[in-house]
Amino acid sequence: MSLNPPITDWHGKTVWLIGASSGIGLATAQALHGQGAQVVVSARQADALQRFVDQHPGARALPLDTADHAALQAAALSLGQLGRLDAVVYCAGYYRAQRATAFDLAQMQQHLQVNYVGVLHMLDAVLPVLLRQGSGHISLVASVAGYSGLPQSLAYGPTKAALINLAETLYLDLHDQGIGVSLVCPGFVKTPLTAQNDFQMPALITPEQAATAMLAGWARGAFEIHFPKRFTLWMKALRLLPYSAYFRAVRGMTGL
Repeated sequence: MSLNPPITDWHGKTVWLIGASSGIGLATAQALHGQGAQVVVSARQADALQRFVDQHPGARALPLDTADHAALQAAALSLGQLGRLDAVVYCAGYYRAQRATAFDLAQMQQHLQVNYVGVLHMLDAVLPVLLRQGSGHISLVASVAGYSGLPQSLAYGPTKAALINLAETLYLDLHDQGIGVSLVCPGFVKTPLTAQNDFQMPALITPEQAATAMLAGWARGAFEIHFPKRFTLWMKALRLLPYSAYFRAVRGMTGL
C-alpha cells in the first residue's frame, strides 16, 4: 500500500537536494538529473557544486550552510519564484564516532546543528511554499543508527532518532495537505563520513546503490525507504528484543 503519491516520472520536476556535494546526496542528484529532473544542489562546498552543474546541463547550484537560516530562506524564496518546488531532499549529515567515556560537548552540538537543526531551518523555509502549492514531497535522510542506541554513536544516533520521529509526525500533519513525506534510513554506505570508521562495515554499499534504492522507494510511494534490506531488516528485528537481550546482542556484535 502506497503511503505517498508514487513519483515515477521526474521529467521537468524541480528537486532541491541539500547536502549534495558528495556521498548519497551527490549520487541522488546525478540519478534524478538522469531521470529528467530540474536538479538544484546545495552544500557549503561551492566548487563541488559548480563541478556538478558543469557536468549536468540545466542543473543549478545554491551554495549555503544549513546553519544559516537566512540563506535557506532566501534559497527557498528564489526557488518558489521560479515556479513549483516538487521535492526537497535533506541529505546533509555530520558524523564523528563518540562514546560517553570521551564526552565532547562541542561535537554533540555540531551533530545536532547539522543533522537536526538544519532540517528545521529547511522546513521553516519550504513548508510555506509547499503548503501554498498544496503538493510536493519532503524526504529526510536519517540512518539505521537512529533505530536504537549503538556504541560509538553517542553524538550521531540521537540526531537520527530525532529525524525519524520528526518525519513520522510530518507525515501525519502533511498527508491531508497533499504533501508527501518520506524517511530514508540507510545502513552502511561508502561515503566520506563512513570512511573514518576503523571497523568492518557489514553490507557496505555504494552511494549509487543508495540512490537507486531511494528512487525505487519514491516510485513505490513508500514512507520509509531502508537499505540494504539484508542489513536493515536485521537492525529492525533487534529493536523488537527486550533490553536485556538487545544489549547482550549489540555487545556481542560490536565487542564494545
